[in-house]
Amino acid sequence: MKARTALLLVCSLLAGSVLAQYPLKPIRLISPFPPGGSVDVVGRLLAAKLSETLGQQMVVDNRSGASGVIGTEVVMNSPPDGYTLLINTIPFVTNQFLMPRAPYDPLRDFVSISLVASSPSFVTVHPSLPVRSIQELIALAKAKPGQLYYSAAGVGTNPHIAGELFNLLADVNIVAVQFKGGGPADTALIAGEVQVTFGNISQEIGYVKAGRMRALAVTSAKRNPAMPELPTVAEAGVPGYEFESWFVMAAPKGTPRAIVDTLNSHIRKVLAAPDQVKFFEERGLTVIASTPEEASAHLENEQKKWGRVIKERGIKAE
Repeated sequence: MKARTALLLVCSLLAGSVLAQYPLKPIRLISPFPPGGSVDVVGRLLAAKLSETLGQQMVVDNRSGASGVIGTEVVMNSPPDGYTLLINTIPFVTNQFLMPRAPYDPLRDFVSISLVASSPSFVTVHPSLPVRSIQELIALAKAKPGQLYYSAAGVGTNPHIAGELFNLLADVNIVAVQFKGGGPADTALIAGEVQVTFGNISQEIGYVKAGRMRALAVTSAKRNPAMPELPTVAEAGVPGYEFESWFVMAAPKGTPRAIVDTLNSHIRKVLAAPDQVKFFEERGLTVIASTPEEASAHLENEQKKWGRVIKERGIKAE
């Protein structure tokens, strides 16, 4: 019995030593959407800074498909050792309402590390579309019901929800066309395959400034510092419209609290730096850098909010 107790004590001390030294090898940050979308953009911005402060490389691994389910499931089934993490957004909490049997629950199967940042979307159109304001877009959509198309990143993804909310509140019918992620959805607009999209500022601001897209408005309640000249959708003629994305880092259930706290501490330290706040702001992102508890509470609130919207709108995965 004494030998067994001694062995358990040694194992406990060794485990504690390993945790204290975390990370001992590169960390994989799974982005469950293709390159070019907002989750990928935020993941890469964050991973670059965390690689510096953690002393180990954090590598973004895009595992896209099924509105983020494939990559999210990869993380859920990974060892809870802090070396496979997830960066995700609203579909993290909406997929369970869209699919007959979603393979995960964001609160039951994951540990929240931090809400990283938030960001609104643009309402953007192809430069050839003869509209330069939200009112003109609404007028055209009413004149051509069902004949305008907007690109989304999959059923229940941020552009899809933002687009359906616009349809509902503006009383129009712009038809959703689903692509495999935010990057492909933007490419479709640039190529003229669709006329409209509701992509995140962080992924579209470069295209807008280069003239490859025309931004009509921003989806947040207030104007965004990255492009303060743009009105909000509500200001521009759709009262009550508001849509803002958030980005959360999470780990598989069972990840030791010491690892969660280490990662959270580095995230908050990195993002609190004035130069990083400005760097994110220039890309339309507002730094949050929350505690794990605040992130969990936010996910729970978002789960309830979007679950209600999806049921009321009858949105389903095809």
